Amino acid sequence: MTETFDQMQQRALSDPEGFWAEAAEAIDWFKPADQVLAPEGAFPRRWFVGAETNTCHNALDRHVANGRGDQAAIIYDSPITGAKATYTYAEMLDQTARFAGVLAGLGVGKGDRVVIYMPMIPETAVAMLACARLGAIHSVVFGGFAANELAVRIDDSAAKVIVAASCGIEPGRVIPYKPLLDGAIDLASHKPNHCVIFQREQATADMQPGRDVDWADAMATAEPAPCTPVAATDPLYVLYTSGTTGEPKGVVRDNGGHMVALTWSMKHIYGMKPGETYWAASDVGWVVGHSYIVYAPLLYGCTTVLFEGKPVGTPDAGVFWRIIAEHDVKLLFTAPTAFRAIRRDDPEGKFLKQYDLSGLRGLFLAGERSDPATLEWAEAQLGVPVIDHWWQTETGWPICSNCMGYDLLEIKHGSPARPVAGYDIRVLDEGGNEVPAGEIGALVIKTPLPPGTFPTLWNAHDRYMSAYFNNFPGYYETADAGYIDEDGYIFVMARTDDIINVAGHRLSTGGMEEVLSAHKDVAECAVVGVADQLKGQTPVGFLVLSSGVNRPREEIQSECVAMVRNKIGPVAAFKSAIVVDRLPKTRSGKVLRGTMQKIADCQTFKMPATIDDPEILAEIEDALKLAGYAKA
Repeated sequence: MTETFDQMQQRALSDPEGFWAEAAEAIDWFKPADQVLAPEGAFPRRWFVGAETNTCHNALDRHVANGRGDQAAIIYDSPITGAKATYTYAEMLDQTARFAGVLAGLGVGKGDRVVIYMPMIPETAVAMLACARLGAIHSVVFGGFAANELAVRIDDSAAKVIVAASCGIEPGRVIPYKPLLDGAIDLASHKPNHCVIFQREQATADMQPGRDVDWADAMATAEPAPCTPVAATDPLYVLYTSGTTGEPKGVVRDNGGHMVALTWSMKHIYGMKPGETYWAASDVGWVVGHSYIVYAPLLYGCTTVLFEGKPVGTPDAGVFWRIIAEHDVKLLFTAPTAFRAIRRDDPEGKFLKQYDLSGLRGLFLAGERSDPATLEWAEAQLGVPVIDHWWQTETGWPICSNCMGYDLLEIKHGSPARPVAGYDIRVLDEGGNEVPAGEIGALVIKTPLPPGTFPTLWNAHDRYMSAYFNNFPGYYETADAGYIDEDGYIFVMARTDDIINVAGHRLSTGGMEEVLSAHKDVAECAVVGVADQLKGQTPVGFLVLSSGVNRPREEIQSECVAMVRNKIGPVAAFKSAIVVDRLPKTRSGKVLRGTMQKIADCQTFKMPATIDDPEILAEIEDALKLAGYAKA
């Protein structure tokens, strides 16, 4: 009998140890676990206690040993440089084992930290896997991060070695990394022993004798290093994510639970089969890149696409379709903002019609709320299931999703469907009480969290407790707000900071964005709450129009105001919609709503380290001033 989604969900909650012990059979263990789940008492309860394993062994060595050596492991496609390359599992194992030898020769061993400051090139995956091979802990920092932000991460991790490329490449420009790296080391209190530099032909880095090591030279003489057994509960990586205080939080991921959860997800959530091609169009600097560009596809024996490009402009809004057709991609996973950009530049889907996408089985979206208009557009264009799913850096893999490995549930636009294995989600009010179906509150997850989720913050366990667990004892606080409907579907409406209070009414900015995005001329939008002396806060909308729209902006703005008032009601007090050329975003595509709100309220703010283009904030301020806001 085939298991249903409901049976999977129930089994994972009623018998978590049995459920995850079965899932763990897909992983090679050097030593089995003494306990699948630690008993109650210590917090958090750890998974696969006493087990020993190695993530690199499971991602590469075992596949080669089992006859998958000639299969493509990584397809590198860089429309920015025109480079393409395919690396088999055997080739990846050879490169990774030798680079692990390079790191070992520089004194890197089990438990040491290595900062990786690299662009979207195959050597980045090699460096990550080489650290895992040695039992070292990698911390990938998005290539091109400012020197002061990189310095903070060097200090917090106390990195022994830094691995970097000479440059990154964006459309129309080369970004030299080495000056930023040198500046960061100058600023940092902790000094790494060595820096390994991969020289790209677009820019050659100046080397500091005695500290800097050339990647190619070191690889030419390196001896391959074997896999080091590590405890399942030992850290695999630290990934820094911006905190509300402006100080980065080092999210820790372990080895054992991480492998078990990701491998389970590839089959059951994404419906993949070993040997098929999977593409997460993200960046290795983010959790999606860690989980679903590098680790999950390789752990499961798939081929993964490593894409150095943008959804539009490299060279056009058809690049995603070329990649899918050319490399026989079975499933695409990307952020909604990518599809908004494609829809904005090619609303009729003309580029898509140039390619054969018959092999594509599904599209998954995550990273921010997926508005129904974008989902409906993608469904109409692709003719495959378009699945919005919800997860976070802290969880490392999906919390809620429709699952391609089961019979699909009803797809409700605006909802990432229902919780997957091991996630018990509740909605609480400010007093910690569960609220009725349909009522907005804080989305929380009952502990213990399933495998693969974060067991602590690096060097900050007290902060881990205070930020995530103290407000609602017995629950993980997601910092997202939403509701659960009568069918058990989760609706993630906004970050809790994005619930605005208009004359005593708690309203979701996400709900207003959903209305605005349904306007035929709106490609993407954002709503923020602005301080109001009478009502406390009032919402202001920002609209980016689709390519080719020539109607007067004032007409579109008026229509959007009317749509919100008709759909949500006068209680929303929605009176301002401002057309702008673009929205300020992080490099992962998240809109910087909090920064926009501070500009509107004339508050000081720290320039976000992850902002894609700082100049855009001045454009937002000018637009707000024209509309009567941002005036001290």
